[in-house]
Amino acid sequence: MAYDASALPDVSGLTVGIIGGTGDQGRGLAYRFARAGQRVLIGSRSAERAARSAEEIAALPGVPAGTSVTGAGNDEVARGSDIVIIAVPWDGHAATVAALAEPLAGKIVVDCVNPLGFDKQGPYALPVPEGSAVQQAAGLLPSSRVCAAFNHVSAPLLADPEIDRIDLDVLICTEDREVAGVVAALAARIPGMRGIYAGRLRNAHQIEAFTANLIAINKRYKAHAGIRVTDL
Repeated sequence: MAYDASALPDVSGLTVGIIGGTGDQGRGLAYRFARAGQRVLIGSRSAERAARSAEEIAALPGVPAGTSVTGAGNDEVARGSDIVIIAVPWDGHAATVAALAEPLAGKIVVDCVNPLGFDKQGPYALPVPEGSAVQQAAGLLPSSRVCAAFNHVSAPLLADPEIDRIDLDVLICTEDREVAGVVAALAARIPGMRGIYAGRLRNAHQIEAFTANLIAINKRYKAHAGIRVTDL
């Protein structure tokens, strides 16, 4: 069946929380969802830093007046959101996720963390005992509905107020097809994006690892490459 955006659920009323919302990727996603009029909560270990980041995002070009963008500590954001995006550095991933298991119970959790290392030869994928970052998250969040998505979205593109469309596909891995639909609908809130179901959590490791290839491509060609799936 061909991709049909009209079949996606309405997610415009959901609150999106971003754990790691003061980092480049989290901040960029927060900006794009705020531009779409989505209610956004910025989470950080420092509530003060989160609040400052939220004020800055709310004032950026393209964010509709009256759009709710607020910041708070990670625990408060996890409790107050319908969908929570994990966008923290890999070295703090396990500890951050584990600490939020109780407030994230019953929530849709989107993990966009890529376990990567860097050396003189460039970026490379790091081994993860659980298989992938999202599988690690799923193991730490047994009462949450976990998926991987937004792994390949360029932070500079997200943050650039002069860019109105970001034409790429967001690959979604999850055990829950309903979650895939909700996250695809969230991705579609950003003009140009499509959310594409890409298999179960066990297939996420190569999606996370492929980010190393994209970084190498971007460095070589001075671009902000993404993924587009053909024949859909």
